[in-house]
Amino acid sequence: MTPAVPGRPYDATRPHEVRLRRRHRKARPGRTPSGRATLRIVTPEAASDVTAEPAILDAAQLASDPELRARFAESAHRILAELVSGGAALGWVEPPSPDDVAELIDHVVSAAQAGDAALRAAYLDRRLVALGYWRRYARPTHWPHADLERVAVDAAMHGHGIGRSLTAALVEDARAAGIEVLTLDARGDNANALRLYRSLGFTEYGRLPGFVAFAGRRYDKVFYMLDLRQEA
Repeated sequence: MTPAVPGRPYDATRPHEVRLRRRHRKARPGRTPSGRATLRIVTPEAASDVTAEPAILDAAQLASDPELRARFAESAHRILAELVSGGAALGWVEPPSPDDVAELIDHVVSAAQAGDAALRAAYLDRRLVALGYWRRYARPTHWPHADLERVAVDAAMHGHGIGRSLTAALVEDARAAGIEVLTLDARGDNANALRLYRSLGFTEYGRLPGFVAFAGRRYDKVFYMLDLRQEA
């Protein structure tokens, strides 16, 4: 089976568990033949029955649930503002305003509908606990590639593997969309995030020493990539 395809309406009759594996190969329990972790995706309706693993929804699935869609921007603002207040490296020096986040979400959703982005949101008991997205590069010569711009997990839910599940779903979305190279950049002191990306196959391809200025200190800007062409 393959994960839910972005843009396709969610079918609640499909099994809740989606195992990512390649055909004609025997996978180890909980792992794919390539070593990637199993990803579990459940419907919004099943989220209330899940206590340990989140429901990982894409933009189309969010749009199909009026309640989740109506409060998504507000819930996203709550997570992002709290993280930035705590010093998280998410591209803002000060916590973003609700309008800033709403505008960002609108742009990402529009791009996802056009096939130029992927958005994922993680829910536990229908409460947003994480979100992330990638967008294709706007420059025509870079269009086959995309940048994983943000992955944000509610501070209270760190350490439960939610960020890994969310990022793995975004990587699978990139594969399904035919993205050739998925890039990202991170602040050099964000050791946990960098470790997570390496575990999913990303490799460092560049570093700008002391490039990021934040709170009176300087940090490296680190560039990672996942070359999906090598899997073809």
